[in-house]
Amino acid sequence: MKLISQPLFVALLSLTIAPFTVATASAQTEPVSPAVEADTAEMLMAQTVAPGRSTLSGPSYIGVGGNIGFGGSTALGEGNFTVFSKVGLTPNLSARPAVVIGSDPTILVPITADFAIAPISEGVGLPIAPYIGGGVAISTGSDSLVRPVITGGVDVPLAARITATANANVAFFRDTEVGVIVGVGYNF
Repeated sequence: MKLISQPLFVALLSLTIAPFTVATASAQTEPVSPAVEADTAEMLMAQTVAPGRSTLSGPSYIGVGGNIGFGGSTALGEGNFTVFSKVGLTPNLSARPAVVIGSDPTILVPITADFAIAPISEGVGLPIAPYIGGGVAISTGSDSLVRPVITGGVDVPLAARITATANANVAFFRDTEVGVIVGVGYNF
């Protein structure tokens, strides 16, 4: 029984790992025009995550407010004080962490898709920016749990450095808990 020679084995292995196709062959032999390279560079820049950037719903902010809770036994399901933030990641995505402060705080860490509302007519904009998303909710205390959370809300710019926000959060702990957060944030 004769073994395969080493050069032949390496050639077969490389074909198995990186199969040759017409698309890869033409991509390797055809030059790329400067216009295509520029478009590709712009597309890559648009996908860059830059924490703290503005999004379609406006600038990033940190704020305080109140939580109105409905059901459940964590701070989210009860009336409590809240510290929250919006941290823009890309033009369309934000992280919106929040801590609902009660006897056992609840931490919310959702990622949201941010939307911009088109102007009603020429020069008349609607100054609200809705968002929707999901992430994790963490209850603390003797019954600590990490569970999914769904969130949706709206940002309303009040001044150059102030944004009002209202959102609803639904967390799936032992019981489904709903909290409505209303507050104001300082834009950065």
